Amino acid sequence: MLFSSLTALSSFSVILIIIGILYVLVSQSSLAIQKFGVIHFLRSTDWDPVKELFGAATNVYGTFVTTVLSLLFAIPIAIGIAIFVTEVSPNFLKGPIGVAIELLAAIPSIIYGMWGLFTLSPIMAKYIEPFMKQISANIPLVSVLFHGTPMGIDILTASTILSIMIIPFTASISRDAFNLTPAVVKESAYALGATRWEVVKNIVLPYSKLGVFGGIALSLGRALGETMAVAFVLGNNHRITTSLFDAAATITVTLANEFTEADKDIYLSSLFYLALVLFVLSFITLAVAKFFLLKAERKVSR
Repeated sequence: MLFSSLTALSSFSVILIIIGILYVLVSQSSLAIQKFGVIHFLRSTDWDPVKELFGAATNVYGTFVTTVLSLLFAIPIAIGIAIFVTEVSPNFLKGPIGVAIELLAAIPSIIYGMWGLFTLSPIMAKYIEPFMKQISANIPLVSVLFHGTPMGIDILTASTILSIMIIPFTASISRDAFNLTPAVVKESAYALGATRWEVVKNIVLPYSKLGVFGGIALSLGRALGETMAVAFVLGNNHRITTSLFDAAATITVTLANEFTEADKDIYLSSLFYLALVLFVLSFITLAVAKFFLLKAERKVSR
């Protein structure tokens, strides 16, 4: 009886903590909610502490762009790693590669940020971004994304750092999903003359797609909440821009940079409002990820 009570209390404490966090965010942001509302706050591009005008649009835009770009960079590499480890790699390489993936996930975000600022940012500004600007100059639709002066402290660099950080999560979950594919199905395909690529494309990927999608969604949640690594290389420019060479602002970067500067009640309340928006976005993302992971598990159990 005591054991059951303790385990039940531990389980319900997680729910209570989440409810407590939500209560604090809502109560602390109530002043901004009353003044700006929901729709206006989400649509407004204002962020002027002097005039006490605040909106989340620029922060949501920066968060969305950096997150989507990081996923576009990370997903092909992560799935490639998972395919190599499960289907191609010899057994003596699987262990070291797996350990390397776990070590990459264990590196603190501030180290990623320092490495991005002092190593990756100069490389991006001197070599990669000018090259991308040059090759896109004659493509009108693409050149819009690469106009301006490459500085290395911009959306593209921040997205690159984020992609490196989320690769281990997508790769690990994809690897586990691929390992759930029944060996007898793959062996039957090989027996019928299928090549390794055909087995991966027609059997492994379709069978594991829900689990892979769940891993991508979990990585999305990680990218949404990342702060320090992005703060080092993104700048803090509250503006909606089409160029990937411009500085921008995300919700987490704004919270990290401006929380100590909030000298007015409405300013502090608006920052809590931003935190509430991020909380809701992260909750929805993780809920979707859990849904697809459960669906994948039910499919395998059948």
